[in-house]
Amino acid sequence: METLVSHIERCSTFDGPGIRTVVFLKGCPLKCKWCHNPELISFEKEELFYPEKCIKCGGCKEGCYSGARVTVGKIMSVDEIVKEVEKDMRFYVRGGATISGGEPLSHGEFLKKLIPALKSKGVNVGVETSLYRYDEEILRLFDVIMADIKIFDDELHKEYVGVGVKGILDNFLAADKLGVPIIVRTPVIAGVNDDEENVKKTSQFAKSLKNAVRYELLPYHSAGVKKALALNKPQAIFAAPTDEKLELLKKYTF
Repeated sequence: METLVSHIERCSTFDGPGIRTVVFLKGCPLKCKWCHNPELISFEKEELFYPEKCIKCGGCKEGCYSGARVTVGKIMSVDEIVKEVEKDMRFYVRGGATISGGEPLSHGEFLKKLIPALKSKGVNVGVETSLYRYDEEILRLFDVIMADIKIFDDELHKEYVGVGVKGILDNFLAADKLGVPIIVRTPVIAGVNDDEENVKKTSQFAKSLKNAVRYELLPYHSAGVKKALALNKPQAIFAAPTDEKLELLKKYTF
């Protein structure tokens, strides 16, 4: 079985416990206005174009030598991904592999093959998900679930993410019954969701989950802005919270 993979990142310390190999699957149903991986929203292959790197060599058909044109998306099989992950096995004393995206749960049938294949090799497997989609059969296979609650207010969530948050919160409650450790995260954007009330309510919800082991705040960064321009799909520029504001909000983390 095959699916569309953006890329595989090695030795990550930001995508789950320990050192992780992160498999980025392409495609996401959400439309977060600050998305830091806009090249992973489409379920199709895409091309990034960076005009400042173009040397006008005319060799585009053969391949871009300067890196001005970058194709995002490669069809990979379960076996191919497992072989890539196995290369990093020596680093997995406390780490493992994380399936990310995009939205990994959009690749349900593929995950039903990939997760058992990785675990058969002794790999700890986590997922980074919006929990917009819910699939009990798949979620119970993971060793850790990392999921966002971006904005606790339903209408504001619709405005900035494209869908309401109520269904996502319901999916958190359902996932909590599976007994899989959950890490709850909030990407913090100045003027959007960095008010204390939003973070407090999110923290209280996270604490109500019996399997939530951590609540993290992730300050906004603008990595997606340049990539969105390269896709010819410009996105709004937001700002990270001030250090003082972030420090204030951290009292709600655990």
